[in-house]
Amino acid sequence: MDNAAPNRRPLKTRSALWAQSVARGLARTALTPNQISVACVLVALAGAAAVLTLNAPWGLLVCAACIQLRLLCNMLDGMVAVEGGKGTPTGALYNELPDRVADSLFIVAIGYVVALPWLGWCGALLAAFTAYIRAIGGALGFPQDFRGPMAKPQRMAVLTGGCLIGAIEASVWHSDFVLLVAEGIVGTGSLLTCVTRTRAIARQLETRPR
Repeated sequence: MDNAAPNRRPLKTRSALWAQSVARGLARTALTPNQISVACVLVALAGAAAVLTLNAPWGLLVCAACIQLRLLCNMLDGMVAVEGGKGTPTGALYNELPDRVADSLFIVAIGYVVALPWLGWCGALLAAFTAYIRAIGGALGFPQDFRGPMAKPQRMAVLTGGCLIGAIEASVWHSDFVLLVAEGIVGTGSLLTCVTRTRAIARQLETRPR
């Protein structure tokens, strides 16, 4: 992540002592923020592989852990870049592209788990489109809009909850209804997020001095 990036997703956990301590520790190593960004894709790949290949509930539990580890990587790359002073000219690129890949891996994989691949692919497309609309706002000169209702943190929270509750459901009832609901929430919420962000950009364009 670029240490000059003016738009950062607001995260309360950045101010947590443990997060600052971990970021300082990473900043003292040879790891770069870009490498941490790419690591989130490897973590997502591991989570997707686990949920597709391991028997429930273990695959779901591993996937839930990988989702949270992915979010940790997403937070720490920026902290190492900005607070650690290790940003690079390509940081903004590495900050965005791995995120889109990681999102898609988790959402698409769970779509296959519930035997509705199209739902996973639609959810992944809509999730990517929320980021695309946010980037459009930035390209038009506005602060990037991280509003929901289903921005990345909310999507990952829904999928984490779906995996954890789904692990219990799979163990007791041998079904995957919770995962199906989670996928539906992610897709529908992402669509609503596309609408809210687009409307916000339109309002800013209409009120901007000509």
